[in-house]
Amino acid sequence: MTDGSTRRSVLTTGTAALAATCVGCSNYNDNGSSSSSGSPASSGAGSAASGEVLAQTSEIPEGGGTIFKDQKVVVTQPTKGEFKAFSAICTHQGCTVNQVVDGTIDCPCHGSKFHIADGSVAHGPATKPLPAETITVSGNSITLG
Repeated sequence: MTDGSTRRSVLTTGTAALAATCVGCSNYNDNGSSSSSGSPASSGAGSAASGEVLAQTSEIPEGGGTIFKDQKVVVTQPTKGEFKAFSAICTHQGCTVNQVVDGTIDCPCHGSKFHIADGSVAHGPATKPLPAETITVSGNSITLG
């Protein structure tokens, strides 16, 4: 029969090992938002809920985009004045995309890339496009939802 202190030690050790393993599963660069240059971008609104201002149009680079990690959304501007939004969660393994460069939204985990104009796959291993998100552009403000 197992004594209580031995069981606690095994459970505690197992829980600690599981927690340490999960830390290694976290996504790359998961804090704040990042723009096409990879540097943080201000969202102006903190954590935007549906209907709240997510960004100003001037914060989204033409031919690029900005990732809003807290909202799990990437907003792009494929051509001047045209704004699109997609899920920032890669359809391959669920990692958060980390940059928008050279016309693609890039995932750091396995190298998937998605076109900024429509979210379609530019380079696998992902086989499904990023799902579109709903945004509204009113004047210079972009709202989620």
